[in-house]
Amino acid sequence: MDFIIFIVSMGVLIWGADVLINQSERIALEFNIPEFIIGATLIALGTSLPEMAASIAASYNGRAEIAVSNVIGSNILNITLVLATVFLIATKINPNRDFFAKDSTWALMPVLIFILMLMDGVISRFDAILLLLLMGAYLIFLLQDAKSILEDEIELDKQEAFSWARIIPMLFLGFLLVIVGAHFTIESASSIAKSFGISEWVIGIIMISLGTSLPELTVSITAALKGKVDMAIGNIIGSNMANTTVVLGTAALVHPLSINPTSYIFDITTMFVATLILVFITANKLYSKPAGISLIIILGLFLNNTLQQI
Repeated sequence: MDFIIFIVSMGVLIWGADVLINQSERIALEFNIPEFIIGATLIALGTSLPEMAASIAASYNGRAEIAVSNVIGSNILNITLVLATVFLIATKINPNRDFFAKDSTWALMPVLIFILMLMDGVISRFDAILLLLLMGAYLIFLLQDAKSILEDEIELDKQEAFSWARIIPMLFLGFLLVIVGAHFTIESASSIAKSFGISEWVIGIIMISLGTSLPELTVSITAALKGKVDMAIGNIIGSNMANTTVVLGTAALVHPLSINPTSYIFDITTMFVATLILVFITANKLYSKPAGISLIIILGLFLNNTLQQI
């Protein structure tokens, strides 16, 4: 029964996030917010809503391991699964944007700061504020770099008239679905972990992170198939940035997250190595199927190590 509840609640969580993303895009377009800002911020933040809801719910319920492992697992999967899939399925990979010069720092910096914060075994509320400030700095950078960022078209029903009477109820529905879905996802995942004697860390880093990474996977694959590789790669970098700053930050504000980093050194190192490989790929413009295969190898090592803990 717990498995059914987990699958259904995960679906509700992702559905709610999708509703919020779509309505946020409509509001942004109605008020003439440039489309590149929508793509670089709303989509990246929006696809991280499931991670945020799950981690906040876990933090509120005193399950720090699920909150942190969800972020680490999502960051790893975004690079080794989502980005690898983009490289493997895209027919033409020739980004217009120089991701190494403009975005690689924003991919690596939050990971380094996160590792530094973990040294004392706790992500405190002070750390949380610093992480949120880092996300603020990233948004300022995007705004200042507005003229040089490729504007990606977001497909919306432009014929449908904008109506607050429709938008507000849909936003409320989206938030309700996210909150309810997150609550039952965490509760059912914890029950599954206890019934099988599996640690909450493993449940968070595999089951929950895989489920909450589905929006990134869907958006990036759709963008790649349409030839919008810039949008696909940008979504992954922005989502990882949001995971490490906003998701962890808000979860730690709700309740400080106590974690023993030495117990999970492999997973933390894998996230760091995967991010370094992302920087290496952007530096050398290795946007190719061989690069995708290399990322899949990292994913295989990660999954093998995790499954051995079950």
